[in-house]
Amino acid sequence: REWTMKTSIVFLLCISAFPGFSQGRVVREDETGFAECNVFFPGQVPPEGFTEPFHVKICQQYNKEPRFATLYSTKDKIPLYSAFKFTKPAQSEEENWLVEPQIDDPENDLHEMVHEADIGGTVANLGANQALTSDYVGSGYERGLLNPSLLNEEDFQVATYTLTNAVPLSPALSKSWHRDIGKVVEQALIPHCSKMDHLYLLAGAIPSSVQVKGKVSVPESLWLAACCDAPGGWSLGLVKKISDENSLADLTVRELEKQLLPGVHLFKGNCGEDKQSQEKREAVLQAVSQIRSGEQVETSDNQESKDSGWVRRVAGIIATPFIKLLELLIYIFVELVKFVFYFLWLVVKRVVGTVLDGVYGLWNGIVSYLKAVTMVLISIPYDLGRVIINIFLGFLQIVQDVLSLTYRILSIPMGFVLHLAAFPYHSICAIPSVLKDMATGIGGTFSLVIDATAAVLHGFYYLAGHIVKRFVPKGSSDD
Repeated sequence: REWTMKTSIVFLLCISAFPGFSQGRVVREDETGFAECNVFFPGQVPPEGFTEPFHVKICQQYNKEPRFATLYSTKDKIPLYSAFKFTKPAQSEEENWLVEPQIDDPENDLHEMVHEADIGGTVANLGANQALTSDYVGSGYERGLLNPSLLNEEDFQVATYTLTNAVPLSPALSKSWHRDIGKVVEQALIPHCSKMDHLYLLAGAIPSSVQVKGKVSVPESLWLAACCDAPGGWSLGLVKKISDENSLADLTVRELEKQLLPGVHLFKGNCGEDKQSQEKREAVLQAVSQIRSGEQVETSDNQESKDSGWVRRVAGIIATPFIKLLELLIYIFVELVKFVFYFLWLVVKRVVGTVLDGVYGLWNGIVSYLKAVTMVLISIPYDLGRVIINIFLGFLQIVQDVLSLTYRILSIPMGFVLHLAAFPYHSICAIPSVLKDMATGIGGTFSLVIDATAAVLHGFYYLAGHIVKRFVPKGSSDD
């Protein structure tokens, strides 16, 4: 599957340069319904009740012509329904899967649907709101088309191969869904609608909590709603459970709406439910029942054709168990072959992985050993130089200590001799200073005696003067 996808990518790169490439347009909020794609709904009125903000309306186009309409859920990354009309079927062509740039980047100038490999780096948040091819690779799921390409003529088929029209389905379920839808539309619906242009089809999916790679929701069930909006028309609903690929339950459109979101109405006026032809609806249900039982539906009004149809039906009923048994045996054989190849692939993968792990471990061991040896060899000269430097520094330290010790030993007697030699010098030089001090002392003493004598005499003089002034009469002369 991965090789096929890669081949498809190469094929897309080759054809993308040619005109007529598929395009789609995200409908703006100011536009009514699905804009140009409203023609795919009865009365040009889309279903009501799908009002979540993550519901995006897309008008799928090709050659600038509307081909079908899609309501896409950016939350579940799958379409909720695709609305289309039956056209002349054509042979299936190469799958050319496309993406819608404007879902992830509304401001982008790309209005055409292109392959994701052609827009790498030009679309902001690519894959944030829609599924990409990488989400399906290796997941075990296929990209199942809601609007099957085989129900469209060649000019329409390219437009159906867009990831906004695809849901994750197992290979067996995808095959069963497209087979049943093709038979129901071609053999049961078209023959019982008087005007083929008035047969409106809605193919949808109900999301579940199961997700592919934690991103793309796997449908809980698939459904088809048909409305023959013509005189004597009818409506019908079909549901296929994901858990049973062979299931195909028929029900009314109202019953189908109850299984969807609350308040959902698929067709305007319930497709004229009050005026529906019960006879034609019963004929449609009978044809669906025959398809479900594996019979081929015969639509001719000729009695001979009816008789031969009954013969074929009886033969079909008889042959059905054997056909189913043969299909079961083929399925078991295919699964056994797949299992054998898968088991051999696992064994080869495990053996090759073990060998590669051993070689890788041996290589790491050799590299680590060589690295350790190299580091040791590099460290030898370094360590040797460091030892030599340490020995030289130790020798210098010894020399320094010897010189320091010698200096300290020699400094003791040298100081004594110097002080002894300096003693006479200091003693002789001190004599003038001593004599000077002695002279100063003698002078000071003599001056002190003179001052004391003068003070005593002055005192006696003062005392004598006072006595004289006291006892001598005032009339006498002061002298």
